[in-house]
Amino acid sequence: MRERSHRSTALRGALAGALAAVLGVAGLTACDASGDNSPGPGGSTAAAKPSPKPTPTWDTSPASVAAVGDSITRGFDACSVLSDCPEVSWATGSDAQVKSLAVRLLGKGRAASHSWNYAQTGARMADLPEQMQQAAAHDPGLVTVMAGANDACRTTASAMTPVADFRADFEEAMRQLRRTAPKAQVYVMSVPDLKRLWSEGRANPLGKQVWKLGICASMLADPDALDSAATARRDAVQERVVAYNEVLKDVCAKDKRCRDDGGAVFGYRFGQTQLSHWDWFHPSVNGQARLAELAYRAVTAKHPAT
Repeated sequence: MRERSHRSTALRGALAGALAAVLGVAGLTACDASGDNSPGPGGSTAAAKPSPKPTPTWDTSPASVAAVGDSITRGFDACSVLSDCPEVSWATGSDAQVKSLAVRLLGKGRAASHSWNYAQTGARMADLPEQMQQAAAHDPGLVTVMAGANDACRTTASAMTPVADFRADFEEAMRQLRRTAPKAQVYVMSVPDLKRLWSEGRANPLGKQVWKLGICASMLADPDALDSAATARRDAVQERVVAYNEVLKDVCAKDKRCRDDGGAVFGYRFGQTQLSHWDWFHPSVNGQARLAELAYRAVTAKHPAT
């Protein structure tokens, strides 16, 4: 019995030694694979700390929305003739048919308390600095800009805002915002294609009667005239709109928290369904909804439009 016990003890000792050797090799292999205990360049065995993730420049889920601009953002002529209808505004409206940008981003309840509309019917780019001051006071997560149509829509083509003045006014508006709200994001919509709006609206006799009240006379006056003078006038307005859009894009590009629409609004083919049935020029409720869609798609995109 004593001899048998001795052999059993020896066997257990050999097995324990073999197991220890196997575990030792496995432990070394695990350390090599994970790198947790591998010495660094200076011989230290401390684990490397992960680098913090950079804060994204563009937040696709801003906490609040402020809007600046002109009659389009006020929903002018979308509900009744020659009057604002801010509840259908593409930017901040509450109307369920439109589902504004603010509602899409914040939800209906929060949009009611965390969105502000400082756009004014008839506003030009020169009015934007003051509107920006008002918007900045809320320290908004996002400011939407849609302005410039009234700078081109003057009594005559010669009265349009010079491009240099348009640039200076927009730059000042951005400075006003940054003085108070340096981290606010800005989304800039392009000026619509006014010549296309003339082309669509002129097919409606009622619209042309309303145009006689003075709506965008530089483009819409004598809507059926196709002589060289009328064509040259409309082309001059169109060229000015294109120049304004270049300014909007250029100034926005210099601000890391600004994103433009890549010409989406200018390129959108508004049909008669998207035009006000009061003046056949401003967006209808349906047109406001399409603008909201364009804006939401761009604001929530991972990368800006090119």
